[in-house]
Amino acid sequence: MSDKHINARQQLILDRIELYGEVKLVELKETFDVTEMTLRRDLEKLEQLGFVKRTFGGAILISKDITLSERTHVWIDEKVRIGLLAVQFIKPGDSIFLDGGSTTFQVAKCLKSNMNITVVTNALNIAAELQGKEIPTIVVGGLLLERTSTLVGPLAYDALSKLAFDQVFLGTTGATALHGFSNSNMHEAEIKRLAIKQAAEVNIVMDHSKFGMKDLFSFAALTIVDRIITDCSPEQELAQAFMDESVEVVLT
Repeated sequence: MSDKHINARQQLILDRIELYGEVKLVELKETFDVTEMTLRRDLEKLEQLGFVKRTFGGAILISKDITLSERTHVWIDEKVRIGLLAVQFIKPGDSIFLDGGSTTFQVAKCLKSNMNITVVTNALNIAAELQGKEIPTIVVGGLLLERTSTLVGPLAYDALSKLAFDQVFLGTTGATALHGFSNSNMHEAEIKRLAIKQAAEVNIVMDHSKFGMKDLFSFAALTIVDRIITDCSPEQELAQAFMDESVEVVLT
């Protein structure tokens, strides 16, 4: 992608984001002989032109419904650490729900074989990951969303409404004090709302780039989430909002 409104350095930054899906300021500082303020202005310009979305410490390629395969490689190290930490909260005998997403997929990858738990999921890639681990797994049926490898719609909703979970682990594309936790797809947001309703304990697994971001469909207010498992603390205002609503923030 190229644009006559950006300079050569900004084009190189955009090329890197398109290649890797993300970029961090610390990496840009090692590459370009300019100040951090200049690099922040570069990212701001790319965001104004609609190419990227700025995050805490960098930027990601903008896409409202980015495919699962694309998301899998964004903030991958952080997501792996989040997955490793999340499984530590799962107790023997728990029935858990994992919804679709690149971070919840890492939770599934970190589950050890023969764990004394039952997993329910609406994500085909998570079901495939658990195959062979000898963990009882229930796959919710429904309409397949190919971009996210998830099953949604009335069939999925009806199946979930008959189940009860000790814990749910859900992904999100944004978290703000006013809008709560949100998602870009209304069908997935509907599944998340129902899973929360059926759960004794609600965990959100998210990397730091989602803090301060919001998407169209809010699926949970801060007050109904028990725990956020993440890799970095949010900025002070949002951290205070989590504290005010008794949301535990656990860092990798």
